Order: sequence, then structure tokens, then C-alpha cells
Amino acid sequence: MTYHQATYDEKYLNEMDSGNSFTCEDLKEPEIDERLRQENLHLPDISENDVVRHYVRLSQMNYAVDTGFYPLGSCTMKFNPKFADRIATDSRFIRVHPLMDYQYSQGNLQVMYELKEYLRIMSGMDAVSLQPLAGAHAEFTSMLIVRKYMEEVGGEERNEIIIPDSAHGTNPASAAMAGFSVVEIPSMENGVIDVDALKEALSEKTAAFMITNPNTLGIFESNIEEIADLVHKNGSLLYYDGANLNAILGITSPGAMGFDMVHFNLHKTFATPHGGGGPGAGPVAVKSFLEKYLPFPRIEKEEGKYVLKYDQEHSIGRVAGFQGSFVNLLRAWAYIKYKGSDGLLKNTQKAVLNANYLAKRLEPILNYRHEGLKKHEVIMSSKMVNKRALDIAKFIIDRGVHAPTIYFPLIVPEALMIEPTEDASLSDMDQFCQLIQEAVQTPDEELHALPLHLSIERADEVRAAKELKLKWDTK
Repeated sequence: MTYHQATYDEKYLNEMDSGNSFTCEDLKEPEIDERLRQENLHLPDISENDVVRHYVRLSQMNYAVDTGFYPLGSCTMKFNPKFADRIATDSRFIRVHPLMDYQYSQGNLQVMYELKEYLRIMSGMDAVSLQPLAGAHAEFTSMLIVRKYMEEVGGEERNEIIIPDSAHGTNPASAAMAGFSVVEIPSMENGVIDVDALKEALSEKTAAFMITNPNTLGIFESNIEEIADLVHKNGSLLYYDGANLNAILGITSPGAMGFDMVHFNLHKTFATPHGGGGPGAGPVAVKSFLEKYLPFPRIEKEEGKYVLKYDQEHSIGRVAGFQGSFVNLLRAWAYIKYKGSDGLLKNTQKAVLNANYLAKRLEPILNYRHEGLKKHEVIMSSKMVNKRALDIAKFIIDRGVHAPTIYFPLIVPEALMIEPTEDASLSDMDQFCQLIQEAVQTPDEELHALPLHLSIERADEVRAAKELKLKWDTK
């Protein structure tokens, strides 16, 4: 029974008057526990006004996609639309407990079911799991599926994963964590995979080949069908790192290229939040012959109801609690609903257009050997002008704009990896190119002193790495 507030107060007072209360004299002196603090905490006495000012100032020191151009290559730092945030915090979604009976959580299950169907169709695959909590987690999940598949088809001796030297850094780590040995093959001078090197690396020990297309250099692997044929004839699987899916969505798909499995970085392609330590979301999609190995439970539709299916004998098991990061899945679903197939295609087209615009603007300044049409990002090298990528990055930061990724990919000397995404305006890109031009023309001794206009001067990064301090020291 629920009392009206006034009724509750009256009832409480009556109980107090009737002798159901106690006094301070009734309390016993507590026994002294030697584990209890024996002295008062020395906490600062700070006004609310000062505390608010402190944290507001900290927030103003941050740089984010909401405050300016964010050309961080390989990470696809998109603007996160506020309508998706509003939907993701709607109480009608977030107050549904994940252990609630499926009959009373049909709305949430419908969202996840529709999202996995969208991802399945867009990837050209046959089945999807939404559980993995990040791109690297999805890679690891996929490698567990590869291992399970090889065990069941009699390929226990297949304990090697081939990875190109242009791969994302988490690829070899994910393969190694799943128990595989990593075999690296080189790229050719034009930046694409060396097919001859792949042929030499393929053997009866090869479980899978992990690549992304377009690759980390922003170049489309035009010989992908030949690569897929070689891998499959060897009895191996072809894995697609979905980090660069923003460059092909709506134009082609991993399934059309011949891949057997793919992971999605929802923050990169579908504008969910990125960074901050998570939680993220990295769904995995597979072809039908790998479906039975996906994590359980799976979301299915039966007789007009959405249900969770646990009866998967060959599954690798759970890889996350419940169905993964629901609020990020919800954001991605809202983004796809809002954009539609036409909007997602326009995203891809503009992202590619923006990358090629930057490439043309920067070629006279920082030209590099990879010529021709770029996809979603462009790689430049400051070695061509005898400058350090770190110095150019510090110059850009000192001018109030976020720097691009530097020193990656590792195969490009003094690399600057720039990805504008479809969100960048013409003025954003022109300003960025102007900053690059000014940085290149600035004397080295001035560059080494930067930044000058931030809250701290240039850090001694070597010392910071060697003398790592993770707590505040007042001494």
C-alpha cells in the first residue's frame, strides 16, 4: 500500500507519540574497532561555487567532436547526434532490467533484433552477435570462433593467423590472445597487399587472414577477390576488420568481397561515442557456416515475439554480460533509422570526397608515394619536408585544433594519418591545411618549443613513460 505524503507524515508522528520512538540514551556506546579511523579526515573546506568553477574549467580544457574538427586517422571520430543521446537515455528503454522476462522487454529486444538485421544486410553476412564490447573485443571473439571452427573441422594444426604490415595494431594482439601465432606479410610500394608474399605465407598451418579493406593506408585492395580465392583454397578463413567500413558502406560489403566474418566498430560507422575507456560496442557478423559458433544467447523472432535463444551446442559461449552495451546499440539503431540507406550512402560518399580533397590540398606540402584515389583517410609523411610528425602535431594543437594520428601506420616514416569523415566542413579542412602549411614553414627551433598556449608546456614523453605516476602526490 502506498501512502500519500501527508498521510504518511501523520502516521509517522502518531507512532512517535505512541511511544514507538527511541531517545539518544537508548543508544549503546559502540565498541572500538581498531580498523576504524581514529582521527578526522583532512578534507579541504571548499565552497560549492569554487568546486563548480573548477570542473567547468576542466571541461573547457577538453577538446571533443562537439567543439571542433577532429581529424584523428583510423579512429573515425564522428559527431555524435544529440537525438541519439536523447533516445539512449529514454527511461522507457534504460529502466528495463536485462533479467526481466522477455515478454515484458519486447521493445528492447525488438531494437536489438532490428539492429542485427540491419548489420547483417549491410555487411553481406548471414548472422550477427551484438555482444562484443569494442572493436578489439570483437576481433578476439572472432578469433575464438576461428579456433572453434578449426577444432571441429579437424584443423587443430592450423595455429597461425596471417596479418599484413598495414593492419590495425589490435589485430596481432587479438590473434595472439586467442592462442594463435602471428605471421606478418609486407605491403607493396603502392600500399596494397603483396599477393606473392601471401602465397608464400599460406600453409596447412594458416587458420585465417585478417585484413581491412580499404586498408590502413586509405587504399582499396582491388585484388581482394584473388586474395579471397587464395585463402579459401588453402582451407583458411578470411576476416574483415570493420574499422574502415565507413569508406564502403552502401557501395559494397565484406560479404560481396568474399569475407567469412566481419566486426563493426559502431562508433566509427554509426556515430556512437568513442573513447573514455568504454563501454563501446563491436558486433560480429558471420557467414552461415559459422553461425552456430556465435556467442549465446541469440535474439530471434518466433510467432511474433522476440526471444533469447540459449540452445547453441557449438557456441563459444558468452563474451559479455547480457546482450552487450545496450545504450550504444540503441544509439546505433537510432542513427541507422534516422539516416536510412540513402543517408548512410551519402555518409560514405562525402567521407571519401573529403579525404580526397584533403589529399589534393596536402600533396604539394607533404606528398607521399601512395598515389591515386583515397578512400576515407589520407596518409602523409613529414619526412618529405624534413620535419618531425610530432612537431607538426604540437603546432596544430597549439593553434586550437586537434592533431591527426601520428607515427601510424608504422610502415610510413613520420606518418600523419588524417581522416576528416563526412562531418568535416570545407572551412574545417581549409583551416587544417593552412595550419599544416604554416607548420612546415616554421623553423625547427620554434616547433620544438611548442605548445605555448595550452595549460602545460611540452611534456618529456620518454620520462613520463619511464617514470609513470598514476596518483596525486602532494609532496
